[in-house]
Amino acid sequence: MTQRFDDLRKVPDQPAVRLLALANAKLMATLGTPASASVSEVMTALDAQGAYVDMLRLMSVALPPRERTWWACLAARDLIGPVDKLPRPLELSEDWVRKPSDATRAAARDAIDLADMDDDTVLCATSVIFCDDTLGPGDLAQYAAPPGAASAAVFAMNVTALDLGDDVAQTAAVLIDRALDIARGGNGQLPLPVATQAEETAP
Repeated sequence: MTQRFDDLRKVPDQPAVRLLALANAKLMATLGTPASASVSEVMTALDAQGAYVDMLRLMSVALPPRERTWWACLAARDLIGPVDKLPRPLELSEDWVRKPSDATRAAARDAIDLADMDDDTVLCATSVIFCDDTLGPGDLAQYAAPPGAASAAVFAMNVTALDLGDDVAQTAAVLIDRALDIARGGNGQLPLPVATQAEETAP
């Protein structure tokens, strides 16, 4: 029977500590897992400790660029609630997920420049800009991005979404399960708990 952290086919077959190191990321929890432990094994150990913030951090470095950006976009949609028109950074980030190209990536960069200062969806566009660990398309491609900049933006977007409900652990479980579903090849579109959704849309 498939367990919660099995069959993460889109996650690189590399030790979790290596993926974290490449992204200049660290976990807060102290684990007894070996250095060779896979993402699935480390996620299992973190889950046993209830270390859901570390679980979000690990999945932000484990998912490939398009998948982690889509995960961030789902959290962004939770954050803004039902709207007639998506914020431009989110809209253009989703465009890039559907059709990755230099053009859609450059559009996401432009959206950040024009966004309101309090628009948290710029985190999605940040993940797009630094998707290949460079500063962007075109001439910017020759310059390295800050290590782990894209995954840090995705992590921040999901951590921001933790505040949407009164039960943080329950909200975290949904955010984590979205990442796991995406890692298995799904679309990650799992709804937040009903109580959280009601709070999110309240006047």
